[in-house]
Amino acid sequence: MCRSVTIQPIMDREAYLPFFLMADEDEEIVRTYIEEGEPFSIKYNHKDVGACLLTFPSPQAVEIKNIAISEDHRGLGIGKTVIQLIADHCKERSFTELFVGTANSSIENLAFYQKAGFRFDSIHKGFFDAYPDTFYEHGIQGRDLIYFVMKLS
Repeated sequence: MCRSVTIQPIMDREAYLPFFLMADEDEEIVRTYIEEGEPFSIKYNHKDVGACLLTFPSPQAVEIKNIAISEDHRGLGIGKTVIQLIADHCKERSFTELFVGTANSSIENLAFYQKAGFRFDSIHKGFFDAYPDTFYEHGIQGRDLIYFVMKLS
């Protein structure tokens, strides 16, 4: 685990909006959920390099609603460490499942979450069809939300 990585609660959510927009580029959509749940800054060597937002869809489950790390800090193991820190935080609070979702077109995310210990859970077909702007990654239209789950018990 990358020891120089920490997560800390955020008081000013608006200040971290640029990070949240890295993971979900539609500001209007982000603003529909940014005030929910618990936000955390992601720090690497005491410097803000990202943010994540946890929400609570049920008494036993936590969802990583948004997570992003600045592009110049990707590939250093920070993301995998953050996932482990979040999982540990959730276990300490007696949650049993950790969920995260990503677009069907987000090839890197699909691989990352599996490497981080998540398993495929479900597909929310047409989720991104409601977004005001159509988006493509790797020539694939983002349409479906792919949910992953990590069992915490």
